Amino acid sequence: MRTDYYILQDGILKRKENTVYFENKEEKRALPVNKIYSIYAYGRLSFSSGVVSYLSKNGIPIHFFNYYGFYEGSMYPRETLISGDLVIQQASYYLDNEKRMELAGKFIEGACGNILKNLGYYSRNKEDIQEKLNEHISSIESEILRLPESVSIPQMMNVEGRMRNIYYSALDEIFPEEYRIVTRTRRPPGNKMNTLISFGNSLMYTTVLSEIYNTQLNPTISYLHEPFERRFSLALDVSEIFKPIIIDRIILKLVNKNMLDDNCFRGEIGDMLLSEKGKKIFLQEYNDKLGTTIKHKGLKRNVSYKRLIRLELYKLSKHVLDDEEYKPLIMWW
Repeated sequence: MRTDYYILQDGILKRKENTVYFENKEEKRALPVNKIYSIYAYGRLSFSSGVVSYLSKNGIPIHFFNYYGFYEGSMYPRETLISGDLVIQQASYYLDNEKRMELAGKFIEGACGNILKNLGYYSRNKEDIQEKLNEHISSIESEILRLPESVSIPQMMNVEGRMRNIYYSALDEIFPEEYRIVTRTRRPPGNKMNTLISFGNSLMYTTVLSEIYNTQLNPTISYLHEPFERRFSLALDVSEIFKPIIIDRIILKLVNKNMLDDNCFRGEIGDMLLSEKGKKIFLQEYNDKLGTTIKHKGLKRNVSYKRLIRLELYKLSKHVLDDEEYKPLIMWW
């Protein structure tokens, strides 16, 4: 089974025959290409066209992240799973405002359902803040009831934005003071919690992108987010469903189990990043989470969290082909 490969340092990728090496002043190591699903590069990488050709031949994308841990771009292999019919249908759903808004609403409903699952768990298990969490839950439920009243995508995005702000306020009731979000800041992240959220969300986006590559969907045609140039906006749409399931639960675990310390961060308040130590801890938990399996109530067998993403994309494909109505994944576990 192939897995993701993370490069945290600056270096060079070199190819010698059918082997790719990562090399810098400290080390030289061979990459297990036949075991790699995607490469995540957090350092500055140099590589030759021979490396690009070999990785593309093996269907391995490289996702690049900048100094702040934000996604910069991807070396995306040539698509091998191409369906003109599906692309046309994808585009037709974007161009039909009613169909587009229906799908956009599904992504928000999925995100909301998973957010409420997270808060519901802590509401049941933390009696000291139960009342406050229940108030936040009620506020989120009130917001989602406004979704059918929206007459445009921007209005739907406003509902989603208010819902997420309430969610972040609720998380601040759960987190200790030094890990409170206070205000969501992104470029750069303003404090420890904003740093963790931004790092995790970039990871989630690229993981979804890798899964889209392994389907016949076009990653540039989206419904909730506008399909701007130079970004794979369908990955943003689908990520909304999985951020509460994967990223937020990882962060809750890291903080509540005291798995992080001050050495996991660098920079000052207002301009904070994860250190190499912090990245390693987060990436280990992320990899473990993606590989964790649960009993799928529809398939009646165990599937990994990563597989759930692929299954979500298959459901979306069936919807735009008018085979089966799309229902977003909401945690049942």
